[in-house]
Amino acid sequence: MLGIMRKYKQSPVIKVVFGVIVLSFIGTIFLVWGKGEGKLTPSSYAVKVDRTKISYEEFQRTYYRLRDIYVQLYGPALTPDLEKQLNVKKQALDTLVEGALVRNAARDMGIKVSKDDVQQAIAAMPSFQVNGAFSFNQYVQVLKANRIAPKEFEAGQKEELMIKKAQDQIKSRATVSDDEARELFRKRNDRLALSYVSYSPDDVKAEIKLSDQEITDFLAKNQNDFKTPEKISITYVMVDPVKMGGLEVNEADIQAWYQKNIDRYQGPAGILPLAEVKEKVREDARRFKAGQHAYELAAAAINKSKATGDIGAVARALGAKTEETALFTAQQPAPALAGETELIRRAFILKEGELGGPVETKKGIYLIKIKERKPAEVPPLAQIRAQVEEKAKTAKAVDLAKKKAEEAQAKLAKGDSAGLTLRDSGPFAFDAKGSVPTVGVSPELMEAAFKLTTAAPASKEPIRVGARWIAFRLKERTELNAANFAAQKEKIKQEILPRKQDDEYRKWIEELRSKAKIEINPALKDI
Repeated sequence: MLGIMRKYKQSPVIKVVFGVIVLSFIGTIFLVWGKGEGKLTPSSYAVKVDRTKISYEEFQRTYYRLRDIYVQLYGPALTPDLEKQLNVKKQALDTLVEGALVRNAARDMGIKVSKDDVQQAIAAMPSFQVNGAFSFNQYVQVLKANRIAPKEFEAGQKEELMIKKAQDQIKSRATVSDDEARELFRKRNDRLALSYVSYSPDDVKAEIKLSDQEITDFLAKNQNDFKTPEKISITYVMVDPVKMGGLEVNEADIQAWYQKNIDRYQGPAGILPLAEVKEKVREDARRFKAGQHAYELAAAAINKSKATGDIGAVARALGAKTEETALFTAQQPAPALAGETELIRRAFILKEGELGGPVETKKGIYLIKIKERKPAEVPPLAQIRAQVEEKAKTAKAVDLAKKKAEEAQAKLAKGDSAGLTLRDSGPFAFDAKGSVPTVGVSPELMEAAFKLTTAAPASKEPIRVGARWIAFRLKERTELNAANFAAQKEKIKQEILPRKQDDEYRKWIEELRSKAKIEINPALKDI
């Protein structure tokens, strides 16, 4: 959540959202609750943090506040699936737990918030200012509009200030050393080159020899990869409504169809008068009526024969004939059924011997019966040995490529390159996108490379780039603009400090969590 806020912190939307949060974080009693989680009520506890009990009502308020922020960020793109992926409910719970931990710690630290502190904080809020100055009347009106009592709001502000003082006190522990500043300076200015060797599964696949037992074991562990797809064959009857004669439409039918489907009959100048399109309307209405009639006849015929499963009787009742298919899969249907997606889907649901339908498609109305079903199965190893061996080699090749890269990395770390065919990246500067010359794009490799020095020229582990594993060491590193460091040092330290402060704060929170007794209501365990 914090990451998203940082990313979009200059966005006008976020600025508006934060303006709303000033109030909503303190009092949102006016929210309309949903059905909630199970049998929880507003007074039920959501989570207990040591001596602090957080109600389900507080959890709901926090959840809806966070969700509103995401609505502002994503708009209609915030689908239920995306919300689940973002884990908004868990974020809400974590926010409440963190708040309780910090408040309790602040009291233990002896942090005090005076009445003057609260008044100054409120007076500085733009929501309560008129022409840049605090307005008591504006303050009262805003709180009244949101149905928040001043006493309640001020108590909430006192809590928030206590939390902020605790946060500031912890963050003040963070410092940035000259070495850290110099490391960032050099990262931005230096040029370096790598010596490396890479291994891909394709490079080592030919080295792999498998025993019969290894092939057998691989098949046993990966049966689903080798199963033949389920197959069925069907007997079916297809009724074409267009070919059903004896159905006519009267003037009332024509008029009703035209009015109901008037958008279909447009010309360059707009809706065409019925007189101009009457024959087309008549034909469209007749086709629709024929389709309805055919569907009703098909439904009646199949319902009459469902008990016996006699599709021949269905065909005779409709004056049609039965057709049969050979065995086919859902992915490769019988040629006569090509494009009939819904029909195929319905057919694979049926049991053997069961009648199904009517299924209406563009071609007509189908009635079907499963003639034969052949379940998915794993063929005998003798039939698929070549496929199994190939897949087993591919899987083993992935592991072998990594192993060879790890062995090479260990050698390079010792300054030993015997037996390794090293390549040279050529000199390059730091690139945030991770584009390493001759290697590929890997932010992870880029970061690792710029941590290397002449004193520690090799990483401990190889890095995967695409399908290849890269073992690497520093070939050369050229320090540029070194004389400028002294002038830029303090500015760089200030740039690094917020991250160090965040790290210090997160470390403190984790320490508080590890020592606290946190009990989440069982009804919220799986959010």
